[in-house]
Amino acid sequence: MKYYIISGEASGDLHGSNLMRAIKKEDAEAEFRFWGGDKMQAVGGFMVTHYKHMAFMGFWEVFTNLFYILKKIKQCKADILQWQPDCVILIDYPGFNLKIAEFAHNKGFKVFYYISPQVWAWKSNRVKSLKSFVDKLFVILPFEKDFFNTWNYEVEYVGHPLMEVINEKSKVEISKTENTKIVALLPGSRKQEILIKLPIMASVAKHFPDVSFVIAKAVSANQEWYDEALKNVTAKNISSVENKTYELLQQADAALVTSGTATLETALWKVPQVVCYKGSWLSFEIGKRLVKVKYISLVNLIMDKLVVKEFIQNDLTEKNLTDECRALLYKETYRQAMIDNYKQLCEKLAASNASEKTAQCIVSMLKTSSLNLSN
Repeated sequence: MKYYIISGEASGDLHGSNLMRAIKKEDAEAEFRFWGGDKMQAVGGFMVTHYKHMAFMGFWEVFTNLFYILKKIKQCKADILQWQPDCVILIDYPGFNLKIAEFAHNKGFKVFYYISPQVWAWKSNRVKSLKSFVDKLFVILPFEKDFFNTWNYEVEYVGHPLMEVINEKSKVEISKTENTKIVALLPGSRKQEILIKLPIMASVAKHFPDVSFVIAKAVSANQEWYDEALKNVTAKNISSVENKTYELLQQADAALVTSGTATLETALWKVPQVVCYKGSWLSFEIGKRLVKVKYISLVNLIMDKLVVKEFIQNDLTEKNLTDECRALLYKETYRQAMIDNYKQLCEKLAASNASEKTAQCIVSMLKTSSLNLSN
């Protein structure tokens, strides 16, 4: 069967690649055409567009690139019609994917949505679109199933796919070669994230000359973005690794992490962290009026309490980050309390085999649909 998959960012590329592998186990003849990244490309199939050309952060940034995004949506629709897949699989990325969901449904394609848009945080009216245009929605956070039940929408909870990634990676033992403490800097993969947040994160390094600060560089990001972000940073104890975030986290003593999936990844590696968010003034002002949740990090949202400190917008300063970094590195009771909460977080998520469960359900539904049509 033919599977058309759309992801629009680094985490979607990771989870999309694992889903593709799981689908191939269920359907040996599977063909893939996708919008994604290097990880999905490594599995096989034809990549229409790399996600690095689609990653815009914030309301204002999306608005200023609206013509380009609309052009890409038009391209995607035409490509689906031309290829005629057996199904369309959408991975998060709601601004783009919900428009494709409506189009694909109206054209008679089976539509599956893996990793629900965060409609519980804002734009809850999008649930109506999901109910109308998606044949099956797969959710990955424990509280999402209850949320959708309040809308009389039956969804499939498969657990968080990061659990299977972490479990696989944890089989690789990496030992430190030095006694130096390591602080991981995870500034994200989008241009706006790197240019706005990395300079503030990196400014902390000069206050800890005996600590090694290591930037986790995204393979999809341009080196020029990092050069621009670090042009005024004078500390000599900053280095970087590319496409080795998990290897870095296995060795890190603490981490400064941009809000998003990386906060959960850091927690699953049991690394004490502080969460950083800063966007354009306009995007932040719009966002704080629309978003309905108490926290911005997945760690705090899942635990429903403040486990990791969040520095948002004007609170994201060199002083605040320096003070928190000192506590993360040297205040043992503070570190241990955070790690104990991480253990509870892992219990909530549990080992899930999310990719395998999702793949089995999708292939089974497609085969059943095919049998019904043949009869």
